[in-house]
Amino acid sequence: MGNELFEKAPIHTAYLKLAIPVVLSMVVTLIYNMVDTYFIALTNNTALIAGVSICAPLFTLFLAFGDIFALGGSSVISRLLGAHKNEEAKQLSVFCHYAAIAFSLLVTVIMLLLANPILTFLGADNTTFPYARQYYHYIVLGCTFIIFSLVPTNLMRTVGHPNASMIAQILGAVVNMVLDPVFIFTLHMGAAGAAIATIIGYMFSTAFSLWFIITKCEGLSVLPKDYGISRTGLFMVFSIGLPASVTNFMQTIGMTLTNRSLSLYGSDSIAVMGIVLKIVNIVMLVIIGLAFGGQPLVGYVFGAENRTRLRHVIAFAYRIVGGVATVLAILVALFSDPLIHVFLQDPELIAEGRLMLRLQMPSMLMMGLGLVTICTFQAMGKGLPALIMSLCRQGVVFAVVLSILSHLFGYMGILTSQLAADLVTTVIAAGLFLRYIKPELRMSTPQVLNN
Repeated sequence: MGNELFEKAPIHTAYLKLAIPVVLSMVVTLIYNMVDTYFIALTNNTALIAGVSICAPLFTLFLAFGDIFALGGSSVISRLLGAHKNEEAKQLSVFCHYAAIAFSLLVTVIMLLLANPILTFLGADNTTFPYARQYYHYIVLGCTFIIFSLVPTNLMRTVGHPNASMIAQILGAVVNMVLDPVFIFTLHMGAAGAAIATIIGYMFSTAFSLWFIITKCEGLSVLPKDYGISRTGLFMVFSIGLPASVTNFMQTIGMTLTNRSLSLYGSDSIAVMGIVLKIVNIVMLVIIGLAFGGQPLVGYVFGAENRTRLRHVIAFAYRIVGGVATVLAILVALFSDPLIHVFLQDPELIAEGRLMLRLQMPSMLMMGLGLVTICTFQAMGKGLPALIMSLCRQGVVFAVVLSILSHLFGYMGILTSQLAADLVTTVIAAGLFLRYIKPELRMSTPQVLNN
């Protein structure tokens, strides 16, 4: 896998060879999330379930931090490879690895010092605080592994090793699933046990990634002697990485705002929404895998200045992501009751979850199309429109819509806010596509490494 795949293979072949390993790793992550939720739900302690759900935004926060160097680096590296600047790409990879480690250590210190105010902001109350605090303490202590793991797995896909990236992610998820019942039940560690199992899983994932890069991947490096980055390269990494991180950071904000709004209706509603969002990940992770899986191909073709192939790649991305999102959303809506019943037994809670879940599903198509647009901006090195899109779905647009609808319609306003926000975001995405992407597809010579 290499230049032949990026430059000459049929579009659907090249795209799917890069995307399917990402989707498979996402599916394993999905299975882990479901199993993790299942084990926590077996405690029959809604306060514990709610406490862990309150901490769920921490994962998206850590993913946001990792994306600064993972997606920022992979965007620049894919364009450098398309322009056949392989040595510069390798030097840049060293910076991304060590910068992620340094940044994650700083995050650990700050979040440990601010634990109580952060948990209060996330929505912990007297009932849920003890469980949320246990989970928070261990997940923050190990967040370096979560943040760093994104860098090698993303960069390996960029240089044509999606299978290795998939193995790293699957390995971590499997270790996590095996250890969950051990720490939660055998060792009676509850929420803390779930967090420890998660961190150990990420340790295994990180170890495999580093081993592969050192022994089998010539296009990347983790050796300090290979370090090299210019001011221009540094700017390019952050001009894409920061907007990319905003996408996950806004998801953190969106989840937090939702939990805080639902807290007015009791911890049961927060617990049910936590489970519903796990099920929503059935669709979301597949969509994310398909959208981001093709990003290296878009960046490479853009860097190679092949406009005809670029148009076909982007068109295929919209078709495959939109089609899969629609089919999965319909299936999940149809089978909402049995899916929720896996985690909840109370008929009233199941009914509440069914309503929440079905109101989430129409958003999946719009989210998928928006993700393809964001990935295209990132691959082309266009930081500003990527930032605007990242601020929309679960950020500024969601916050405004949630505030208005919850005030006007109360509980139902909260549940329909995501759908309304996605409608607005789709309109914005269409406008940005026409403004920033369509003109690029007509140009004869792109500005490969500029915004």
